[in-house]
Amino acid sequence: MENNFSQLDEILRAYKSKPGILIPLLQEVQQCLGYLSKEAMRYVSEQMQIPAADIYGVATFYSMFKLKPQGKHIIRVCKGTACHVSDADGIKAALQTALQLEGDEDTTKDMNFTLMEVACLGCCSLSPVMMVDDTTFGKLTPEAISGILDRYAEGEEK
Repeated sequence: MENNFSQLDEILRAYKSKPGILIPLLQEVQQCLGYLSKEAMRYVSEQMQIPAADIYGVATFYSMFKLKPQGKHIIRVCKGTACHVSDADGIKAALQTALQLEGDEDTTKDMNFTLMEVACLGCCSLSPVMMVDDTTFGKLTPEAISGILDRYAEGEEK
C-alpha cells in the first residue's frame, strides 16, 4: 500500500479481537486522519479482517463519517421548514458564491471552509440560520454572508 498508515496501527491494536468495535474504531480513524479515505478504509479492512463492504456500509450510513477532506471551518446551513420559508436557499447560494464553490463542490480550494446542508439546527425562531463551527448566526440575509466569512478567513474566530 502506497500510503503510510502507521499512525493508525496503535488505534487498530487497541480494537483487535473485540466485538462490536467498528463504529468507535472508524471514529478514531477519522479523528486521526480528518476523514475516512478509501485507502484508509481498505487498510482497516485488511488489518482488522473486517469485510471492506461492512466498513463502507457503516461509513456511508452514518452522517458523522466524512469520506472527503473537510475544511478548517464547517458551515452548516439549516434547511428545516422555518429556514426554508425564510430563504435558506438564498443563504446557501450566497455562501456558494462567496466561497467560490462550483457545481457539487462543498470545500474551498484553500481547505478553509466546508459547506453542508443540515435538516434542522433547532433555532427556528432565528431563521434563516447557519452555524460556522460552533457559532450560530440567525436572522440571516444573503448580504450578511461575506462579513461573517471574512471574520473566519482573517482568523478572528477559531
